[in-house]
Amino acid sequence: MKDSLKPGIHYTHTFVIPASKTVPSLYPEAEEFIQMPEVFATGFLIGFLEWACILCINPHLEWPQEQSVGTHIDVSHEAATPPGFEVTADVELVEVDGKRLVFNVEAHDGVDLISKGRHVRFIVDKRKFDQRLQEKHEEHFNDVLI
Repeated sequence: MKDSLKPGIHYTHTFVIPASKTVPSLYPEAEEFIQMPEVFATGFLIGFLEWACILCINPHLEWPQEQSVGTHIDVSHEAATPPGFEVTADVELVEVDGKRLVFNVEAHDGVDLISKGRHVRFIVDKRKFDQRLQEKHEEHFNDVLI
């Protein structure tokens, strides 16, 4: 990570919500979701907030060798947003503790505040992270075959 990665970094990200980011699209295998209203799904909202945090810090990492992974999210989902609305995420890095990064996050759909809260990410070395995943995969499937 670069010396520029410090609390106070702020980023604003916008995105127009397509129908593919609504509740019925979240788990198309689940009949219960398919029957629900076509509004921005909480699961996709969380991904949108993570995306904004990633964009906020990537210029301050040795990207793509260094990346960040989300480890905790504590946010509200306060208002429904239909497709076609532009949502805006405002994120701010408020704490850097080694590789642990804490963000304040907020999202608005042009009419309502739709989300606010905190998000934690950790900086990882992509090569090492991928290696650990490969080992986990091999260990699991070797145990299953035995």
